[in-house]
Amino acid sequence: MLGPVILAASRSDKMRRFISAAPGTKQVVDRFIAGESVDQVVPIVEDAAGKGLEVTLDVVGEDITTPAQAEAARDAYLELVERLKVLDLGVRAEMSVKLSMFGQALEGGHELALANVRPVVEAAAAIGTTVTLDAEDHTTLDSMFAIHEELRKDFPQTGCVIQSYLFRTEADARRLAAAGSRVRIVKGAYKEPASVAYQNKAEIDKAYVRVTRILMEGEGYPMIGSHDPRLIAVAQELGRQAGRKLDEYEFQMLYGIRSDEHVRLAAEGHRMRVYTAYGTDWYGYFMRRLAEKPANLLFFARSVLTKG
Repeated sequence: MLGPVILAASRSDKMRRFISAAPGTKQVVDRFIAGESVDQVVPIVEDAAGKGLEVTLDVVGEDITTPAQAEAARDAYLELVERLKVLDLGVRAEMSVKLSMFGQALEGGHELALANVRPVVEAAAAIGTTVTLDAEDHTTLDSMFAIHEELRKDFPQTGCVIQSYLFRTEADARRLAAAGSRVRIVKGAYKEPASVAYQNKAEIDKAYVRVTRILMEGEGYPMIGSHDPRLIAVAQELGRQAGRKLDEYEFQMLYGIRSDEHVRLAAEGHRMRVYTAYGTDWYGYFMRRLAEKPANLLFFARSVLTKG
């Protein structure tokens, strides 16, 4: 029940100031955010690679208000590409981007976001890796999918994300589950109205299974974004039923959550990718992590009380 309240707070400047100043915030933020700069995140990427893990890197900060900020976001990703080039990890270190960070919500935002993200996708391809377009709230998705389709004309490895809690997602999954596609399925972490999204956890989970089946039975490459042991087991079984080898799909989990499970799945032969966020504008990302799981909120509350 607290999830929608927390998601509403993620858009509040007053709550942003309050939480940023809370004594225990940094301890909890450090659990989910790998660092503030690319210099801090590179050793984490190297450590993950040494454990047989893959990563997708997210420079946090989607709440931009000017074209100059969108260009700065583009440049931050281009800097990241240059650092990944030296590591020579190829697709083992890809990137995830939110088009809002590239100016999607500004005037002329669709064209602006496409113009800003294209150089990042091009630079990623030049070093042998790729980019996945994150899904945001439902009002942004038609634009995101159109940009995804446009980018795939020149960079067919470009991935995208779909969210099981939206009614539209099963149709999106059928359209996207084509040869050469890369699709990440997640539950969804934005406050959505009952007119477009399931509100009940059980219904969201059932939809997640239906969408995962569509992706596994399709011709693309499914990316299973979940920490739920039941959904992980279901995905493994659906992959087996579809005749997929272990390297023909992958699991993705967030940095700082169930780290032992990351290693276990990789040891079993699965491709296991860790969604690793970094940067200074962490507030929106952090609040969605709190909203997703009550244990995260309890951890934050204990830290604040302890430090307080």
